[in-house]
Amino acid sequence: MQVEILEKLSPADAAIILERLPERIRTALINHAKEIEYPIEAVLEMAIASFLDTEALGFADCKPGRGQ
Repeated sequence: MQVEILEKLSPADAAIILERLPERIRTALINHAKEIEYPIEAVLEMAIASFLDTEALGFADCKPGRGQ
């Protein structure tokens, strides 16, 4: 089996992550995605990247430790 590495989250990956989050966090992320009119996978990516690097907009910009 060959695994494809993507530079961003897929909608399927986002759905898997969302279903494993607590309801209040899942709801907040979904509502935020609707509010800013972004796909949920982009919002998840931005949330994780900003946790790792406060100056990152997404995984491509993420350099862990830089924003601390």
